[in-house]
Amino acid sequence: MKYKAVLFDFDYTLGDSTVPIVASYTAALAEMGWPAPDREAVRATIGYTLQDGYTMLTGDSDEERRKDFFPRFKAHAGPVMIRDSVLCPGAEEVLLWLGESGVKTGIVSTKGGDQIAGIFEKYGLKEGLSLIIGGQDVTKNKPDPEGLNLAVERLGLEKADVLFCGDTVIDAETARRAGVDFCAVLNGTTPAEAFEEYPYVHVAPDLTDLLSWLKTK
Repeated sequence: MKYKAVLFDFDYTLGDSTVPIVASYTAALAEMGWPAPDREAVRATIGYTLQDGYTMLTGDSDEERRKDFFPRFKAHAGPVMIRDSVLCPGAEEVLLWLGESGVKTGIVSTKGGDQIAGIFEKYGLKEGLSLIIGGQDVTKNKPDPEGLNLAVERLGLEKADVLFCGDTVIDAETARRAGVDFCAVLNGTTPAEAFEEYPYVHVAPDLTDLLSWLKTK
């Protein structure tokens, strides 16, 4: 295996939190006087910060209201995010195979690390992860490479030994800035052609394909 570690984004890469995210956006926006957002419009915000998601859905860029939205969303998401999030098909198989092959795995996401840990604990997979870097662990969110660089540093590896997998061009740009290999996983809303202007080593239609490809490395 070429890589000593494979790191993943969470939402629409390994996991699917559409149900709790849509519910939390809907409730938080209602408190602020906004109508219920379209489900697909919410899906398109996943991978961005919550503040940016608020602006994308409402067109409101007022910084105070963007800040006000954040704790409102968190209050609604707290009880449901772990309970209602699921892993994408093939996620368990990929993680278990990598672990059995001696390859370290971890998560680098804008999502809260405690939520990510809770989701993997629910599936009995948390102990197999070498690390989880969530939004609260960095001062700058993706595509700034701070989180990915921190993960590589904590693992004690060279960047050439690390692969980062994600579903958005934000993830692709993060990998480019960090100087690590990138693999796109098309579980989300970003089409394959969107990655053409970014360096990548593979575009996986799903996690089953990703696993097959990794077995050739």
